[in-house]
Amino acid sequence: MKQILIIDESPLFRDYLKDKLQDTEEEVEVSIAINALDGISKIRNIYPDLVIIDYHMSRQGCFDVLQQKKANPNTANIPVIVLAEKIDQKRIIQLVPFNVKKVFTKPIKIDALFATLKEMLGVTFHLDDTPGIVEVHVNDDIMFIEIAQGLNRDKIDLLGFKIIELVNLYEIRVPKLIIMLSDICLNFTDAPNLEKLLTTIINSSKARLHHIRVLTRDDFTRKYIEGRKNFNEIEVVSNLQYAIDGLLSDIDQSMQYGEKKAELIGDKLLTVKDAADGESVALRLNSESRSAPLTMTALKESLQNMHIAVVDDDFVIQELIRNTFKETGALIHSYSNGAEYLASLGGAKFDLIFLDIMMPQVDGFQVLNTLRNRGIQQSIIVLSAVTQRETVIKAFKMGIKSYLIKPLKPDEIFRKSIEILKPHF
Repeated sequence: MKQILIIDESPLFRDYLKDKLQDTEEEVEVSIAINALDGISKIRNIYPDLVIIDYHMSRQGCFDVLQQKKANPNTANIPVIVLAEKIDQKRIIQLVPFNVKKVFTKPIKIDALFATLKEMLGVTFHLDDTPGIVEVHVNDDIMFIEIAQGLNRDKIDLLGFKIIELVNLYEIRVPKLIIMLSDICLNFTDAPNLEKLLTTIINSSKARLHHIRVLTRDDFTRKYIEGRKNFNEIEVVSNLQYAIDGLLSDIDQSMQYGEKKAELIGDKLLTVKDAADGESVALRLNSESRSAPLTMTALKESLQNMHIAVVDDDFVIQELIRNTFKETGALIHSYSNGAEYLASLGGAKFDLIFLDIMMPQVDGFQVLNTLRNRGIQQSIIVLSAVTQRETVIKAFKMGIKSYLIKPLKPDEIFRKSIEILKPHF
């Protein structure tokens, strides 16, 4: 029997990985550790064949575990796989003496991870090799789920965990979803996978069916949803603007265009809580009883030394974002227009960019076009006024998946940044 130890502070990610690792006809036993101290203890007690560890942990970190493992002759040769949101080449080199065989960046490419596990352990895992791309983002109180190329059952399972992660991060009380099926043409043989997709999304989000839109031009998908009693309240649409407008107005038709329906439950419910208040943005699963949840303080600490650019001609917005990250140790770089930002590209590397759409001289669309023409990939959050939502749709079609609608609130800025910078899935 192969023994695998997972050391990760995210209960949701641990549960997902444990389920997948144990889904094999061969004997694999998976143990989990909820933090570095727990990981050190379990390495000594169970002598696993492989350790999978998250690089970014609070308090005692990855290096503490690796140093303790190396100091013990009985555990020094245990191979290690490291998972990290972001890690530079210098830090990867520092991991080599600790028998680290592979470093994967989050969100994990699950097929690549399991190919490595097969090579290292000689164990074959069951994976769906259907081409498929899945992306999930929360914008304007709406969860956008994009499915492209095909319906991969393993990635649908992954999607379910990602949805739960985001629902908890944003503390969403009234989930509203747009499921975008891009470049997908289905037929009756795909019905079981389509059923699995919709069921997974509904169960994970707890959304009411009339708060779900499926954006597609595929005739089979439309007929399938309309013909099933358990799905026929879901609206199938072919226009993204229509889908967004409908979800923003379907709770109270009397509310004006652009008002956020989440405000119906009050700002108090949406206020960021800290550990001192006894609240957190923890990922709530049954396994949580075994671990302390990730507090907002821990999440803030995880952004230390991140480089964040703010490209906006509004000084108030610059200061708002700067103050939002004041206690995190993140480094904020402000630019008053697109020209200033583009001039910095030669020497500056940013983990995240807040980009205003409407600016003098060089606007946000010109910046996006320049980055695309130069082949530069950046994590970008588009900023737009509530009256300019149609411009956000244009940015969305250009491949920008995350946006914030002005006026901005500090908790919205922070949660969106955590979504982009701290992905588990």
